Amino acid sequence: MLLRARDLTQSFATADGPVRVLDGVSLDLDAGQTLALTGESGSGKSTLLHLIAGLDTPDSGTIHVAGRDIAGLDDAGRAALRRSEVGLVFQQFNLIPSLSVADNLSFHARLAGRADPDRLARLADRLGLQDHLSKYPEQLSGGQQQRVAVGRTLAASPRLVLADEPTGNLDEATGTAVLSLMLELVSEAGAGFLMVTHSDRLADRLDARLHLRAGRVA
Repeated sequence: MLLRARDLTQSFATADGPVRVLDGVSLDLDAGQTLALTGESGSGKSTLLHLIAGLDTPDSGTIHVAGRDIAGLDDAGRAALRRSEVGLVFQQFNLIPSLSVADNLSFHARLAGRADPDRLARLADRLGLQDHLSKYPEQLSGGQQQRVAVGRTLAASPRLVLADEPTGNLDEATGTAVLSLMLELVSEAGAGFLMVTHSDRLADRLDARLHLRAGRVA
């Protein structure tokens, strides 16, 4: 099992007292499997994704990624796990504006010690970016920027790819094309893929769906 989460709870402090965002959520994901995480705004989708990525720690429950217990890792250990095992794609492209497309694409792979010029060239070709490698993010369309963000994540060969509304800033046609390419590349890599989305249309493209309602699996 690539990802195994059990009985996750998470609360946040507010002026009116603690608010529970996740209440006993469990999920499993195998290598090569794709899973859509759906639910209304505020249902806990992004919170759950952040816990799995090791960006936050749960109040209770366990998360194992590639056999490692995230709760047992310190901040440096969780950061190392993200470099080596977990790739993140967000709605905001989060490209580095001072780096060229080529350097943005290779950024995470270099951090993971997996920079491979031949693989990066093939990836750029698959992403339709081969003619844009010397450009900077501001010179690209939104769809092209998200393709760079996807390529940057996959260039590091993560075993688990987490995506939070990755097509949310794109028009429908561009978003569909980007998701199709992402699913293709993730499948070829044999990675697991977990995507937060509000779109039933996009969720239907994945193998399975987990729906959250008020912090619980519905």
